[in-house]
This record gives sequence, C-alpha cells and structure tokens, in this order.
Amino acid sequence: MTCRRVYAAAVLIALATCSRAAADHILPAITKGTIAVNLLPIATGMAAPDYAISPPDDTNRLFVVEQNGLLRIIDLTKYPMDGLLPGSALNIQNLVQVAPVGTGPLSPGNANDERGFLGLAFHPGFSDANSPGFRTLYTYTSENLGAGPTYVAPNNAVQNYKNLITEWKMSAADPNVVDLASRREIISFGKNAGNHNGGTIAFGPDNYLYLATGDGGNANDVGASHIEPGGNSQNLTTPLGKMLRIDPLNPSLTGGSPDVASSNGQYRIPQSNPFDGAGEVPEIYALGLRNPYRFAFDRAGNHDLILADVGQNNIEEINRITLGGNYGWAIKEGTFLFNRLASPGPPPVTAGTIGANSPGLPAGLIDPISGTLGTLQYDHGDGISITGGFVYRGTAIPELVGKYVFGDLALRVLPPRVDGRLFYADLTSGEIKEFLLPQFANDQLPNGLTVHGFGEDGNGELYALVTNSPANGTGGIVYKFAPVPEPAGIALAAMGLAALVIFARRRR
Repeated sequence: MTCRRVYAAAVLIALATCSRAAADHILPAITKGTIAVNLLPIATGMAAPDYAISPPDDTNRLFVVEQNGLLRIIDLTKYPMDGLLPGSALNIQNLVQVAPVGTGPLSPGNANDERGFLGLAFHPGFSDANSPGFRTLYTYTSENLGAGPTYVAPNNAVQNYKNLITEWKMSAADPNVVDLASRREIISFGKNAGNHNGGTIAFGPDNYLYLATGDGGNANDVGASHIEPGGNSQNLTTPLGKMLRIDPLNPSLTGGSPDVASSNGQYRIPQSNPFDGAGEVPEIYALGLRNPYRFAFDRAGNHDLILADVGQNNIEEINRITLGGNYGWAIKEGTFLFNRLASPGPPPVTAGTIGANSPGLPAGLIDPISGTLGTLQYDHGDGISITGGFVYRGTAIPELVGKYVFGDLALRVLPPRVDGRLFYADLTSGEIKEFLLPQFANDQLPNGLTVHGFGEDGNGELYALVTNSPANGTGGIVYKFAPVPEPAGIALAAMGLAALVIFARRRR
C-alpha cells in the first residue's frame, strides 16, 4: 500500500462516511468514497468560469470559458504558480451581456442566470496546417436575435434571445488571440425562457460537432414555447431537448463530403443522423433530454458519450448517449415516471412530481447508466443541479482512472445557492461516491463555492471550476485535481525505511 493510500484510509476512518444529512431521500444518500484528492488553485479572482479545454495536441495551455463573455488562457507550464494570462483570448461581453455593457441577454449580477458564454470546442484539425479546420474553434453563447435564429422557438412564441454556435479563427500573428473578423454564425435557436440552455459543444471521435440543447425552459417541458401534446423533448419537429450532430465547417471547404449542406448553407448534416422523416429536424442525434448542461466523450476505450442531465424537482441523472436513443424526458425523470401535467384524479396528481420507480419501462426509453451495484442517479437531498464533467484518463491519480468525475452546483437553494459538491461515479458498478477533500474542513468546498463546470487538459488531467460570485464578480477559482500530499511524518518514515533498506544491502 502506498503512503497516499495509507493516508486516504486514515482520513476515511477519521471522517463520517455518510454525506450531509438531508430529509426525505427518495434514493439512498451519496456516501463518502475512498478516493482523496487535493485541489490546487491554479487561477483565482475569476468571475464564473464554467468550462475549460485544451486545443488538440497542446499540453501547455488550458482555455477557460467565463460566463461573462471572456475566453481566458492558463499557461500550464507555470504550474503550480498562477498561470492565468492577462487580458483575454476573446472578449464577447458586448454580445452576451445586457446593456450598458452590450446587447446580449445575460444579467451578470444575477448568480442564477443560465445564459451567456457557455461552451467551447476546437476543431480536430486545429493544429494541422493541412486541415480545413486549422486554427478553427467554436463557441456556444446566448446572444440577441440579430437576423433571426436558424430554428425559431416552437409555437411562434415570443423570442427573447437565441443560443448559437459561432466559428472563429485564431490569429495568424498571435496564437493566444482570436481573430474577431473571422466570426461566422453556424446555427442558432430562438428562446423564450431564460433557462435550460444546455451548454456543451464537443467534437466526437467521428470529427462531427455535438451540441446538447435544453427543452426550451420554464418547468416540466410546459409553457409558451413547448409543443403539445407531450412537450418539446419527445417531439422530433424541434431541436430542443435533443443531442444534435453537425459538421460545422463551411460546406465550400468540404466539397467531397457525402453529407448534405444545411438549409442556411453554413454547415453539413451527417447522412448517418437517424431522423429524416417529414418535418423532423435532421440534426437530431438523440432525444428526450431536459437540460443537458454538460457532456463529454471518454478519450479512451469506446469513446463513450457521457452526459449529465439536470432534473426537475427530484432526480439528477447520468446517461450514456447513443445514436437514436430516447432518454425519457418528460415521460420519466431518472428511472421514475414523471407527472408532466396536473390531473384531478382520482387520485389527484400535481404537475412536476414523480410517480412509481419504473426502471426499463416504458419500453423504448433509455434509463440512466446502471451497473452491478446501482444506477447513476441521485435525489435532491444530495444536490439541486448536476454539473457534468469528464471520465478521468490522466496519470496523476491512478485510483481515479476510468471514473466519471462530476459535481453538483449546490446543496441548498436559498439563501443563496451554496455548498457545491464533487463526486465520482463508477460506470461499471453504477455507484456514486463523494470525494474526500482533506485540505478542507468536513471535506467540503470552502466559502459556499458552487460547482459550475469542469475542465480537461491535453494530458487528461481534470479541473473543477467553482465560484461564489455571479458573472460580474471575482469569486471564481480553477482548481486542479491532484494527489493528496503525503503528510510529513509518513514521508519521513518512508524515507527512513528506504535508508534502512539501503544500509542493510550495503552490509551484505
């Protein structure tokens, strides 16, 4: 047993193994795991960082998305010192924030606003001078309507803003600066409600770009911009509540592709996408999602697409997304049947509540990932909004390899949202455990920090992006997951033991 494992075991014995008490659990409470990590603050004083990723073949830089409209760069070669570069690689605050800063929808003083700068992806050919995707990156943002969205809000509802994917090029003169003149809008979606915007864009192993959209907002997949009967997520005539897949390059650069160009001429639609019936949205890859704020491809093995879907009032869930899959919302929330609409009964039913636990039924719906010991879902006694992360494939923490690292925004809603949590999940056993954080009191993130996102660098090491301030604040921190330092006493004992072994060998 290594010194690190000895220490982790000692910490585990010293601490209570159950999670913070919560009343009325629907599912078993998440308990403390056996994996202890150290969180190294490599960037502080940020606002609300919500996603971070490195360009392909780049192990020196981590690009960090800030909800307020800034794209920042951390120089990882300065680790463990603060490598946050001054200024920004991209400043689109005028596009995502409300006046007086700009014309966008984000109210940066509102810590609960779900709009703004949400996603970032680098083209797989970003570092290849012979690729049409050379120096090309994509952002996902909430902005004003402009010339109008590619897909309007359902039911001709009032559109208050749009979510969109935009293409950019890095400056040929400065690899740390985005060329503002290169902006090209790819695809956009009109929105009525301010919530349920999704947030992640990422390239899959097939070199297509994936985007998970929310169901349109409000609650229960019901409201002005929600299709009846059944809501948006189960309706193939709207892109809302879906996983979408496109080739975002300008079709003029991919003339030999078998994929058809989009109706707006800005991207291509994979011919292998599963839905092409009359009136169906051809960009759809999978359906039945509520608010899939974060997802990621496993960089090893089968490159599984693991997605965390934010629940309504009761259940948070983790799904493995497959081509053509239906993930149940708003028929189900997790493995439970969901009451989308109120009913007078008998017995009377309240909208937004769950019914019977119904794993595997109705047929044709895919439940959260299940394993030999459980299902990857939890209730609101353990958090209020799941924040998806990444499958760990780094080398610094061997016991974490293959585990899905994620968190929850906060344990409590008011006053205000506080106490974010960090978890890991075993994708085989179906178990969720809470990390041991021995550097902090009670293994709890300090100062009421909430968990807004995660990052992955070029080496597969992971980062937690947290804040206790809104998007106009300075409470944001980027923590790097690292091994727990060996206590001085244990380290000295190990050194002494090694010295005795060497001495004994020399006397032979």
